[in-house]
Amino acid sequence: MSGPPVVDLNRVLGPIPHDDVPSRDEAGLLAELARLRIDAACVVHSHAVYGDPRDGNQRLGTIGDRRLRPVPVLVPGPLGTGPWTGGAPLARLCPRSHAWSPTGPHALALAAQLAGAGTTALLGLDETCADEVRRLAGAVPALRIVLTGTGYRSLRELAELLDSHPGLYVETSTLCGHGQVEWLAQRHGARRVLFGTGAPVTDDAGPRYLLGALDLPAADAALIAGGNALRLLAGVP
Repeated sequence: MSGPPVVDLNRVLGPIPHDDVPSRDEAGLLAELARLRIDAACVVHSHAVYGDPRDGNQRLGTIGDRRLRPVPVLVPGPLGTGPWTGGAPLARLCPRSHAWSPTGPHALALAAQLAGAGTTALLGLDETCADEVRRLAGAVPALRIVLTGTGYRSLRELAELLDSHPGLYVETSTLCGHGQVEWLAQRHGARRVLFGTGAPVTDDAGPRYLLGALDLPAADAALIAGGNALRLLAGVP
């Protein structure tokens, strides 16, 4: 019996520095998705995360399977990836890895470009901090931001951010504690919680198992599994 579509919002394609992973190529990644019954994935290229974003973003153009949705990594400023005029519904920001300020003038200009193009930003709390997220969301309230890399120790800050900024969403890869996803969905609405794994950097089987065991109404679980991701991919907040 088939269930609602499952979309992994946060996946890496390509080799990673510290491990030999099946998702080092497209065929390997597709096999991993099939093994875990994940229907589609939004993918950044590892070269864009760990190397030059321009190189990694270019490699996204070689993806052949439509189940893999390319997500470019963007860097603001004159030494960055250039002005953003659209072309992808999701983009990833890695300020700490690529050494730029998420609340500097170049970053705010990029955030305004993303908002104007209807592009949602993926931003990890391990790449910034709650105060910077607060200032960024406050400066460009039209920008949709999906926070990744959250977890037990950041739940209080996360709840405060979600309370204050309706354009913020959260992804589930590190929300592995008992009842965390349910608590966020009940407090802030299931429309603001999206399934993701962060794989292969973080585990994919755990979040996938948790998705199937959510103690939520079926309609809410379906939104988290893939409905919300499909909505953002269509440019709908």
